[in-house]
Amino acid sequence: MRYKEEEIKIIAEGGKILARIMRELKNRIEPGLSTKELDKLADELILKSDARPAFKGYHGFPNSLCVSLNEEVVHGVPSERRIEQGDIISLDLGIFYKGFCTDMAFTVPVGEVEPEALRLIRITKKALKRAITRCKPGKTLGDVGQAIQTYIENQDFQVIRELCGHGVGKQIQESPEVLNFGQRHKGVILEQGMVLALEPTAAMGQPGIKRSNNGQTYLTVDKSLSAHFEHTVAVTDKGPRVLTE
Repeated sequence: MRYKEEEIKIIAEGGKILARIMRELKNRIEPGLSTKELDKLADELILKSDARPAFKGYHGFPNSLCVSLNEEVVHGVPSERRIEQGDIISLDLGIFYKGFCTDMAFTVPVGEVEPEALRLIRITKKALKRAITRCKPGKTLGDVGQAIQTYIENQDFQVIRELCGHGVGKQIQESPEVLNFGQRHKGVILEQGMVLALEPTAAMGQPGIKRSNNGQTYLTVDKSLSAHFEHTVAVTDKGPRVLTE
């Protein structure tokens, strides 16, 4: 789907609100805090912003905020589980504002963590930045996926291929799928007005994921650490525009 300039302006308004909420959540992360408490705070911040949560009730997800710890890749369900020193934690949040959705995620360390965990976080974040630079009219989704795949794999980490980004705007998930792997010059050609949620996920160990017992959360198959970053990005005639910052 392609969006008009005035629609992208509204999506950008929502994206700024989402980015502010995510910064506040990030600042609250500390050992001893339960993931459920983070979700409660997210609800409060969304309500104060005249927005509404995008994930709550979507495909049965029970909460507003996805909180994934360590081997949990995405869709972590908030609970009484306490954050611990040495964890790495991924937050993923989507909101609707004035009828349009934005989506954002990041992974951060909790206190001191192993150097390799820090490297995993840094590499996944940089893979997203590289993918964003490909979001120009005339480029392809293969260019985007290739940028993510080659950077992560060249650093000896694994791209989680079962998960992908997507179009976003009037709905939480729209076409096209944005794979985290691909070949240059292949796939859907990017056009001005497209709005995409780019979200690389990477694992420290073996590739592949499995669903947890709660039916929502995805874990790495070997319980190795994982990282996840996401921005909502518009394809414009002036190049990529990150809407969630």
